[in-house]
Amino acid sequence: MDTAEVLALFDAQMRRAAVPQGAGGRSEQAGGVLRHVEGGADGWAGVLWSDLDEGTADAAVAAEAAWADGPQGRGLEFEWKLYAHDRPADLGARLRAAGFVPEPPETLMVAEVAALPQEPRLPAGVRLETVADAAGVERAAAAHESAFGTSAARLRARLLDQLEHAPQTLHLVVAMAGDLPVCSARMEFHPGTDFASLWGGGTVREWRGRGIYRALVAHRAGLAARRGVRYLQVDATDDSRPILQRLGFAPLTVTTPYLRPRPPAATEAPR
Repeated sequence: MDTAEVLALFDAQMRRAAVPQGAGGRSEQAGGVLRHVEGGADGWAGVLWSDLDEGTADAAVAAEAAWADGPQGRGLEFEWKLYAHDRPADLGARLRAAGFVPEPPETLMVAEVAALPQEPRLPAGVRLETVADAAGVERAAAAHESAFGTSAARLRARLLDQLEHAPQTLHLVVAMAGDLPVCSARMEFHPGTDFASLWGGGTVREWRGRGIYRALVAHRAGLAARRGVRYLQVDATDDSRPILQRLGFAPLTVTTPYLRPRPPAATEAPR
């Protein structure tokens, strides 16, 4: 796999021409920035692509900050998804100076579906359940919260919206040990592109190290192959990167989410 060629394809298909998911999703382009807005009043918005230089970057960053802080962005989680090869080279520093807060960086990794294992090998006592309704989303959210120790409220809302309005773009699966959800993972399809994206896969602590994450990658790779997908893409954490490399994924670049803190809620002055 020519990683430079695949990165250019990823930029063209998954960033510059990305299609929003869910109901009411839209793309907005202005000032060298492509912004996506997805979900309802409690949804997500963010910059997936930018074409900036030293002379245009500050104005574009200020405009996105104003959008996120204004009435259009109220209630939305706002993220500027920066890639290491984006320009100008100091764009991350400009985002921080404007009040955006970087999350831990992740490695963009890609593999050819045909080269991946596609038969899941689960530990004894664990089975996979495909999610198709609200009850399944609850199990997936419970696994996410147990694995990561954070609220899955926004994820829950996004998954329900996608299942209702664009189910053909989502495959969500939960690994169950008896009645206990121990891991959840999803694959998002991007019609008209060569890619599908893998998300999630966090496993509750007591079940880590038993191959569940690898099995879920293989399960999704098999489905991707049957759907004719050429490449799988992952934003890999430091924990998952070694596993994915052993499975055949190659690192392309590093991506860092820059989040916009929400402005403090207005309060009524005392009388």
